[in-house]
Amino acid sequence: MEIVFASNNTHKLHEIAAILGPAFKLKSLTDIGCHEDIPEPWPSLEENALAKARFVYERFGFNCFADDTGLEVEALDGKPGVLSARYAGPGKDSRDNMLKLLDELKGTDNRRARFRTVIALIMDGKEHLFEGIVEGHIIYAPQGTGGFGYDPVFVPVGYDQTFGELPADLKNTISHRYRAIDKLVRFLKEK
Repeated sequence: MEIVFASNNTHKLHEIAAILGPAFKLKSLTDIGCHEDIPEPWPSLEENALAKARFVYERFGFNCFADDTGLEVEALDGKPGVLSARYAGPGKDSRDNMLKLLDELKGTDNRRARFRTVIALIMDGKEHLFEGIVEGHIIYAPQGTGGFGYDPVFVPVGYDQTFGELPADLKNTISHRYRAIDKLVRFLKEK
């Protein structure tokens, strides 16, 4: 099955292609000739994922899905949340985002956090939402060079290594993105 993922983020594309497996041919925005930066102005992950999927479906006519992911830190009232990619500014610099987060958590014992991914699928004009959550905590300094975003500071429940330290194949079976994609894949296979 051919499906468009409304992203050009190579990290996400590789991670999702690995989760989807060979039964699906994943296309990026570049693959369909979309070179625009799709706006994400909404205050929720659900609204942003739907906005991106609608953009692709309405302009290009492809069945597609889009995601939005946020790191929600309990001590920061759910921040950075929907602003995770732009937490330290519009440059979307992962290191700056991590450093800002760690700075805001200085002196805080409550380090509980969760990654939450929402996927919006538009297939044959119908909209569907899938959610994946992984609970964990934020450590005091980045560890590991794998993954992307906040992975080097997030330790999932049940593990003693960050997402940045865990092998990619293991991370891809326990991550928030995996959990949302797994629901998407099960839905698509039923179709």
